[in-house]
Amino acid sequence: MRKLIFDIETCSYPFESLSETQREYLLKYADKEIDPTKKEAMKDEAIRYTSLYPFTAKCIAIGMYDIEKEKSYVYYESEKPEEWNSENTNVQYKGLSEKEMLESFWRVAQYADQLITFNGRNFDVPFLMMRSAMLKVKPTKNLMGYRYGDIHIDLLEQFTFYSTTRKFNLDFYCHAFGIESPKSKDISGMEVKTLYEAGRIKDIAVYCSKDIYATYQLFKIWDEFLK
Repeated sequence: MRKLIFDIETCSYPFESLSETQREYLLKYADKEIDPTKKEAMKDEAIRYTSLYPFTAKCIAIGMYDIEKEKSYVYYESEKPEEWNSENTNVQYKGLSEKEMLESFWRVAQYADQLITFNGRNFDVPFLMMRSAMLKVKPTKNLMGYRYGDIHIDLLEQFTFYSTTRKFNLDFYCHAFGIESPKSKDISGMEVKTLYEAGRIKDIAVYCSKDIYATYQLFKIWDEFLK
């Protein structure tokens, strides 16, 4: 059985690039706030969250770990095609446009028997599917189908017994199970937009590779002891 771990990194478009009605919609609760300090904080938060919506953000990296081959593949946004391998790690990086990233991902996904994510049903998969539709790319596999099946294993659902218990982030589970966290260094998911705006897309790609490997380590825990 071919098993594939995957994860994505996203970044919002400039808020000013959205239409006037879109901006009004996103800020409607903040605009109702009377207190100036709270109002500004609510606006900042609303804008920050636009990186999580496929209608206001784009996919800037897709990481995949092939369990059978023990090899990682990371696509990242690049204006020109480029490929490179990281030193001392079995990771292949490839610079592509967003549409090419999506096409490549779905091409690989269709041959996988099982795909594994962390919070994929709530974020990664819906984001990928919507961005694909917006860029006229047709998904090759339905990863939002039967919630209790084995085609898509969302580890966050597994570790919370389908939301029966409290949810924690990937970093928290990594520390709990003695796995090296991808967020233990100088980069975390919250800093992706800052890195992107600074032109450090390759650093984001490397961070994504660490994310998928940590997810793989967590998958092994689930597969051996909780499945």
